[in-house]
Amino acid sequence: MDKKIMLITGGSRGIGAAIATLAAADGYAVCFSYKSNRTAADAVVNEIMHNGGEAMAVQADVAQEIDILRLFNAVDQAFGPLTALVNNAGILEQQMRVDQMDAARMQRIFTTNVIGSFLCAREAVRRMSTLHGGKGGAIVNVSSIAARGGGPGEYVDYAASKGAIDTLTIGLAKEVATEGIRVNGVRPGVVYTDIHASGGEPGRVDRVKANVPMQRGGQPIEIAQAVMWLVSDKASYTTGTLINVTGGR
Repeated sequence: MDKKIMLITGGSRGIGAAIATLAAADGYAVCFSYKSNRTAADAVVNEIMHNGGEAMAVQADVAQEIDILRLFNAVDQAFGPLTALVNNAGILEQQMRVDQMDAARMQRIFTTNVIGSFLCAREAVRRMSTLHGGKGGAIVNVSSIAARGGGPGEYVDYAASKGAIDTLTIGLAKEVATEGIRVNGVRPGVVYTDIHASGGEPGRVDRVKANVPMQRGGQPIEIAQAVMWLVSDKASYTTGTLINVTGGR
């Protein structure tokens, strides 16, 4: 059987780390990127290897095209042809209204969340597409339910960047549907991860969970399980789809 190889952007913590762990347990050789926290990245790799899996972490900032190229080349050399890409890396910044934001902030958000995902998808298609001599594969983009709600008063820029990810998912899925590649997305709701601290409110999930029909925040593993279904053969007739994992929100 062909080796299953997954690349995850932003895999050292939270949802990315949960995906890496599940993928390794499912037999994937896992490579994930991390921006700066090598200690956290090493901890994920060590956990996977301790449990008999195969993993490597590569320092790369998806806001930099040169880093993305280096990341994909590292996967090629270490593991071989890519089977699955999960575009998970994303950032948000301090909660504020649009009339308080400056252009530099917006540039940072969109460069990482949108352009980074586009470039990673481009590199994956160049490797997976039957048009380029590949054997097919699956791409999953991690979006956010904020793409539907808009993030008013907190981070409309982040929400807009995730709306762009939804459009990337739908458009690319149609573009490569006959080339052996399925492209889908997952929209997490409020999930217990460190990203909320970046917005200035580490306890945000507990504040807003009363607005969730299930009355609780989600766990990273619950998002990871949806991602793993989408990359699996069980989702063989699923492309261009966005799954809400939001507790009903």
